[in-house]
Amino acid sequence: MTFRFPPSPSFPPLPARRRMLRALLGAAALQAPFAALAGFNFFTSEYTATRDELQAQIARRFPVAERYAEIFMVGLRDPQLGLDARNNRAAITATLTIASPLLAASPVQGVVSVSSALKYDAATRALRLDQPKAERLELQGVEGRDAERLQKIGAVVAQELLQGQVLRSFTADELTVGRKTYEIGDITVSDNGIKVQLK
Repeated sequence: MTFRFPPSPSFPPLPARRRMLRALLGAAALQAPFAALAGFNFFTSEYTATRDELQAQIARRFPVAERYAEIFMVGLRDPQLGLDARNNRAAITATLTIASPLLAASPVQGVVSVSSALKYDAATRALRLDQPKAERLELQGVEGRDAERLQKIGAVVAQELLQGQVLRSFTADELTVGRKTYEIGDITVSDNGIKVQLK
């Protein structure tokens, strides 16, 4: 019995094949970094962080707590991110607790809402809250002068805890394409995310 191999498929001449291979490899190399950098658009020099991405980032940094005047412990947990496009600000609403041996019912719980400007910290490549301001604070189970005093304490500590809080950090690799390393420029808040300029 004689076995005959099927005819070999016809290929382009060797130089043409090499050019095709280089073109395919070049396209794959271009696509890989862009596919890996979701949110980056180097053609328009922008990066957009979605609300969900930012919410996940900031949730990992909570709970946080700080002592006030050595007798009060103020804590924040369960942060919820809000975006104020009109005023170009971010907002954090969180569960607040104030514990102290001076309080009959301790800890006191409530909710605080803080709005904040945003800034980019080039040294750490981080987008941070800047000069946060407590806009609303509600406490449960306290009234009168005690409530007023605790609201002031809670507002001051919440602002301190959120000052400089990271919303999004970048790696050097994320900001480098080819031989160019980008810096972060203008920061714009929208209803669905935060956009930064790459320059």
